[in-house]
Formats: sequence, C-alpha cells, structure tokens
Amino acid sequence: QVQVVESGGGSVQAGGSLRLSCAASGYTSSNKMGWFRQAPGKQREGVAGIYFGTGTTYYVDSVKGRFTISQDNAKNTMYLQMNSLKPEDTAMYYCAADGPFRGAFDIFDPSRYNYWGRGTQVTVSS
Repeated sequence: QVQVVESGGGSVQAGGSLRLSCAASGYTSSNKMGWFRQAPGKQREGVAGIYFGTGTTYYVDSVKGRFTISQDNAKNTMYLQMNSLKPEDTAMYYCAADGPFRGAFDIFDPSRYNYWGRGTQVTVSS
C-alpha cells in the first residue's frame, strides 16, 4: 500500500523559514513528486515539483528564489525548504507522488498525480 506522509509544518513569522518533508513508501519508485498548497476558500495550487528522470525542478513564480526542493533517495524522501516566508504562503501543504509526465504542466496539475498525503499546515503571521 502506497503511503505519502508530510511533516514539518508549523507557525512562523513573516521572513522566517520552514522545511517540509515528504516520505513515500509502498512502491519501488516514482517518476515525479510535487508540492501543492490550498488556502481556505481557494483552489489547490501547484507550488513546486521534481521530475526524477532528469532531476529537473519546477517552481511556481510566486515561490521562485524562496523555496527549494531537495531529495534523499536513500530515504525516499523529498524536502521543501521554504525561506523568506510571507503571510500569503499560509496554507495546507500537500505532497503528491507519481503520475504521467510530459512537461511542466504535469508537475503543477493536481489531477496528474496518483498518490497524495494528508497535508501539513503552514501558517505565516505578519
């Protein structure tokens, strides 16, 4: 049974940092992983992702230069380092794994992932 588990959320002040972790288990390998977030009353938004075939990382414009994806293959874990956090980053953050990949649009489209975690809350106060 595939499991995707996020951790590392919390409450910080604007300008602070958090590192989210996403641990996946129950399958041999995944071709991609992504981070999404959803604020109350808003649609789920793709934030960042990685395609393991080339190691290419992708970021939505609003987080470029502030968020960084990294991975630990030995632990089958992906990380999202979030720096210079802003109040508008406040949301539930979800990790997703595996699915079709033909380009960047398959990183940011939530319908293109097979497995999801339950989320971890990030709250940034001003």
